[in-house]
This record gives sequence, C-alpha cells and structure tokens, in this order.
Amino acid sequence: MSKVDLRNDDGRWTLTLTDPDRRNCLDEVMIRELGEAVSTVAADADARTLVVTGEGTAFCAGADLPALFGEAGERSVADLRRHLHTVYDSFLRLRALEIPTVAAVQGAAVGAGLNLAMACDVRIAGPRASFAATFSKIGLHPGGGCTWFLVDALGPQKALALLLDGGALRGEEAVAQGLALRVVDDPLADAHETAAHWAAIDPALARDIKSAVGVARTGDFGATLEFESWAQASSATGPAIQEVVASFRKK
Repeated sequence: MSKVDLRNDDGRWTLTLTDPDRRNCLDEVMIRELGEAVSTVAADADARTLVVTGEGTAFCAGADLPALFGEAGERSVADLRRHLHTVYDSFLRLRALEIPTVAAVQGAAVGAGLNLAMACDVRIAGPRASFAATFSKIGLHPGGGCTWFLVDALGPQKALALLLDGGALRGEEAVAQGLALRVVDDPLADAHETAAHWAAIDPALARDIKSAVGVARTGDFGATLEFESWAQASSATGPAIQEVVASFRKK
C-alpha cells in the first residue's frame, strides 16, 4: 500500500503522507515514495505550487528510528552517513523546486518531520501543531539540515537553545519566533487557498521572487541587487505591468 498520495489540480499539487497509524513516520517505503513524488512535481513544466501535509493527528513524527539506526552498531560511520544522505534527499528535494511550497502542519512535526516542514517555503500551522527538534533528548545529533533551518529561522542563539533542550515550539510560539507563518483552524484549507492565490501569479514572476529571496538569504546585498535588476527588467516586458503603465498614461 502506498504511503504517499500525490494529486494535481491544474498545476496546484498536493502531497500527503498517508500512514496515520504510524504518525506518518519516515520508513524506507515512505522515504522512497516521498522522493519520487517530489521528483514528479519537479518534472511537471506546468506545476505552479505544492502543498505538503500529513493524514491523521501528526504531520510527520520523524524517521523510523529502529529501521534507520537499529543496526548502527554493526555499520561503519561512513556507510551510515551514506544512507543518511539518501534519507535526507527524500525531503530536501523540496528545496530545489522552483515553485512556491507550503507545509500544512496540522499536528506534530518531529525530527525529520520538522525538516520536511522546514524544507517547504512557508509553514501554516493548526491549533495542535508543534515543531519539535528532539534529537538531543534521544542522544542523537540533529541531521537533515535541521541546524541550518533553525538558525535561518530563529537565529543562532535561539536555535542552539532549542537544539540543546531538545525542545518544541507550538503553533503561536512558532509564529512569534518566525518559524511558521500563521496559525489557523484548518491549515490544509488555508494552504490550498494560499497556493491558489500564488498559482495565479505569472509563473516566471513567482519563480524569480522565490529565487530573489534565496539569494537574499545569503546576506549578500550586491548579489541580491543584481538579481533583482535582472528579474525586474525581465518582468517589465510582461503584459501585466504594461497594462498598468497604459492605464497610468490614460490618466
């Protein structure tokens, strides 16, 4: 039975983890299917947006620890590291998508599940959502980009404290700290509404805005300015802005 459901509505894709009895934990089957699903979206030239969510009470409870680390003592660190990169790749593929991605987090996003949510551009939380970096509580170093995600969202001081505490941020606190965008009663419906709004934007413009934010994230003002000058000049030739210019001329 498939553990990932992928649906397309006129370029607005929805990816759902569908193993609620196991709180959508990332086992080998789900890891493979998740990576394949993201690659399917990436290959769609008409894709506009992607919403990622989970069935049941949890968004994603993290990796299947017995499957992932059950034989760790019998494997070399190098071999285990290679396998971890395979696990990471299943959700980090989201970061390479050119389209806007939205995580609808209705419940717990723990460990690798937190990484999955953070790999999306925007996170919309439900009343029962939590974002948990519990690695240190089980004697495990964070992985899958978690350190980068949290430093990027929270800053180094708050990220360090959260990781050392093995703590979690609930919905409203996550919004206040900049980790989630907002808390709503129905995060999936809100995510779909948001995706529909963004899908109506010219696809090239949406891609370039997302790219500009990515460049700005590096902290290089000069590189950001150069990208903006190119992207703004390119968009200035489009029909939407030309209609606005024409309306100003009439006035």
